Amino acid sequence: MRVVSGSAKGRPLKAVPGTGTRPTTDKVKEALFSMIGPYFDGGVALDLFAGSGGLGIEALSRGMDKAVFIDMESKSIDVIKENLRKTGLEEQAEVFRNDAGRALKALAKRGALFDAVFLDPPYRLKHGDELMSRMAELDLLRSGAVIVLEYESGHKYLESFGPFEQVRKAVYGETTLSIYRFAVEQPDDAEHTEAGMEKYGIAESGGEDHHD
Repeated sequence: MRVVSGSAKGRPLKAVPGTGTRPTTDKVKEALFSMIGPYFDGGVALDLFAGSGGLGIEALSRGMDKAVFIDMESKSIDVIKENLRKTGLEEQAEVFRNDAGRALKALAKRGALFDAVFLDPPYRLKHGDELMSRMAELDLLRSGAVIVLEYESGHKYLESFGPFEQVRKAVYGETTLSIYRFAVEQPDDAEHTEAGMEKYGIAESGGEDHHD
């Protein structure tokens, strides 16, 4: 694994030892950021179920100001910190060991607001939509925020639910990426939401891509 592009391009990333985590491949990572970026003019990212931290690190390398990394495994936390040191991005990062639900509550108490969220839970967990809804309830998302949900291709999530709308979907063998946008249903947020979509280079019309 490596950082695909940006300020830390080409830096190798350590994987978490064992078989408990499933790192996003460089190919899928490059496609993902092509869909939501590929580069950013600031912003704050949340890498939930961070594993080795590859997605949050890629976001920082491509221009995000800050990233918060959450994982409940101590070995993952150690690897994330090592990868941040290797890429020289540790000053822009916060790393916490916690489960997803408790972490979201703690972040809400601190008044955290995110422009992009990377959700890559273990394939046995099918609650990505529940976590997204919880983030909305806790006011953790800026209007126009982008949520990247990575999951097993055999599972299906709704194209829209609550304040979330799927704007892109891509299938890479066993892995599917669904890109959602978060839009608060308030008139004065319309301009902000449009700006958010433009900022992340995502077209309004949804689409589905399939790749072998």
